[in-house]
Amino acid sequence: MTWLPLKLKTYQLKTVYSLLNRYSTAAKALTTVNVNGKAFEADDYTNITPKIASYLNSNLHLKKNHPLSLVRQRIVNYFYTFRYAGNPEFSVYDNLNPVVSTKQNFDDLLISLDHVSRAKSDCYYINRGMLLRAHMTAHQSELLRSGLNNFLMIGDVYRRDEIDSTHFPVFHQVDAVRSLHKERLFPNQPDLEIFEPQYDTKNPFTFKNTISDPMKQSCHTLEATKVMETQLKNHLIGMVKTLFGKDIKHRWVDAYFPFTHPSWELEIFYENKWMEVLGCGIVRNEILVNAGPSNTIAYAFGLGLERLAMALYKIPDIRLMWSNDSGFLTQFENKDLDAKITYKPVSSYPQCTNDLSFWLPENLSIDTFMNNDFYELVRGIGGDIVEQVKLKDKFVHPKTKKHSLCYSIVYRHLERTLTQEEVNRIHKDIEVAVATAFNVVIR
Repeated sequence: MTWLPLKLKTYQLKTVYSLLNRYSTAAKALTTVNVNGKAFEADDYTNITPKIASYLNSNLHLKKNHPLSLVRQRIVNYFYTFRYAGNPEFSVYDNLNPVVSTKQNFDDLLISLDHVSRAKSDCYYINRGMLLRAHMTAHQSELLRSGLNNFLMIGDVYRRDEIDSTHFPVFHQVDAVRSLHKERLFPNQPDLEIFEPQYDTKNPFTFKNTISDPMKQSCHTLEATKVMETQLKNHLIGMVKTLFGKDIKHRWVDAYFPFTHPSWELEIFYENKWMEVLGCGIVRNEILVNAGPSNTIAYAFGLGLERLAMALYKIPDIRLMWSNDSGFLTQFENKDLDAKITYKPVSSYPQCTNDLSFWLPENLSIDTFMNNDFYELVRGIGGDIVEQVKLKDKFVHPKTKKHSLCYSIVYRHLERTLTQEEVNRIHKDIEVAVATAFNVVIR
């Protein structure tokens, strides 16, 4: 086993050893992993790093005067305007445990076993059965099962992804569900039904629901689907007008999600280009039946708070959301929720860019090497001073047929100037870790 350089810091060593556990048969397998104060049994799926675990319980969406919290409050206030019998229709759950089971995150939402979103390269797994939630929809079935009908789920979600100014392994979502019984859906038309005649609400499991019709699920009547679709779209258009102004242009784009049908994405025309805001649709009836309610129809949607906050406040880099710099945070202090705030850079620090090239071992090729695994190692060593990682070049040697990859790593600190010397030290640490974890040869 190759010795690691002593200059690596403790958290960096843990990251490298975690990767060694996955890529080197010589590394001793972990037996347990501690996440959020609880010990879990580790296995071949364990890929959560100490760096990612350090973001747990940050609750930026609840932090006073934080831009994510301002947007969250505006969305919650909007949905509180929908009232029934004098009370707000939507309840809010913004402190749910981010550690969920694969059943919650995938199975309960009809996400197939071979779906790409289940891949180890896409999620932070604690073990084969547990992970950090990849979307707030992971809590949908448990809340429905508890008897809730209309609710917002707000919190941090975790996905392994590329590194640039708009992507970060942790971001925040608002997801929602609204479900209605026949009496609420058709208050003045008692002859209309939610379900087709052949659907038996007393024995729902005997009905095979299909989504072959692009207009609706086979169990639903067209009238019920269209009324629910109209409510959904009106509610969401009202929300984006509340956030971006009553004159904002919008359009609906047909989409596919495993847990809704039909499904749409909402885009707005913002700063001379179309920007996707959210995904939504009519909840698959199987999800409702499995969670308990078998005689309702529901809509659901999900949106990212970072995307909205960055657009509303002109925040250029998603890493700023995690900054404790007073120059950033004070720009959002004691502001009216509807105030038009434009982020002003405190100062501009220069970038430092270093390239990293390496030859792949014979068992890997430029097409099978997992970029997200590389990004995760770089993030684990470089931390938040890594602004961007880009695949710069792929190369196959014409004679030896060896495969090579070249990445550009952009370093920039948000609160001070980095020296090239310290960047070179970190870059060297990354080189050593990459060579050890992936069995590559640095060029």
